[in-house]
Amino acid sequence: MLYLIAKPADGRKKKKLYAEIEDRLRAEKVPHEWRLTTRKGEGAELAAACSAEADAVIVTVGGDGSLNDVLSGIRDPSSCTLGLIPAGTGNDFAEAAKIPQGLGALELILRGAPKETDYIQFSDGRRSLNIAGLGIDVDILARCEKRKHFHARSKYFLSLLSSLCHYRGMRITVRANGEEVADNMLIAAVCNGSRFGGGIPICPPAVIDDGKLEIIYAGCPKRIKIPFALIKLMKGKILDLPFAHRITCEEAELLTEAPFTAQYDGELYEAEAFRVHIARGLKMFRG
Repeated sequence: MLYLIAKPADGRKKKKLYAEIEDRLRAEKVPHEWRLTTRKGEGAELAAACSAEADAVIVTVGGDGSLNDVLSGIRDPSSCTLGLIPAGTGNDFAEAAKIPQGLGALELILRGAPKETDYIQFSDGRRSLNIAGLGIDVDILARCEKRKHFHARSKYFLSLLSSLCHYRGMRITVRANGEEVADNMLIAAVCNGSRFGGGIPICPPAVIDDGKLEIIYAGCPKRIKIPFALIKLMKGKILDLPFAHRITCEEAELLTEAPFTAQYDGELYEAEAFRVHIARGLKMFRG
């Protein structure tokens, strides 16, 4: 059975996409069911129920956050196959996985063969396919969530300006490969994919099937230099900065002095620590 997990269609573009998917699956006589979410976290519950069926194919119709929810809910990622039809704002993981937009993604699911794909496993049970982290990116996202009635672009811009004025860094300890670094940091991220935030290339060298994690962290500079550091980040050149570093590893810890808010593929959740390792065995339809 093919299960499609998606948010309710909330606009003309999404309604058209859902109708095209339905028409194509009926034409191909593919047994399928739609499971629509009504609240944050419900995608994980639906994925858990669907993945109880042996050899289920679970398809997320949505963005990075929806995909994260589904992946985190699957009971055993090695026992089912995951698909993605990009329908979010940024679709950063779709870019890394070479998954086309619209019906091209469905064609990949219907005609392609699933490929082994790495994911990040957290000690608290959550998972991430793309990038998880803490720091100024979380501060910006948290401010965005408070501007619910703004247009997506304007609320991000206003939140960015607010973070530039108020963010003072975060004390983070990074442990990996037997080494430890503690500093007041601008950002710290655990990467499987290469970009986040709707196209920001935070870690261009990251590969989604190499069995490795990439850790990116940067010390927090003086306030006057933070805009310059963010420009470097958005251009994919943060590692050009002398206070920015990259670690390639298979497991790592990112620790703070108190519980914190973290972003998992763009979704905000409370956490007490990042204890992570790269996990394999997930089969996914991708390019």
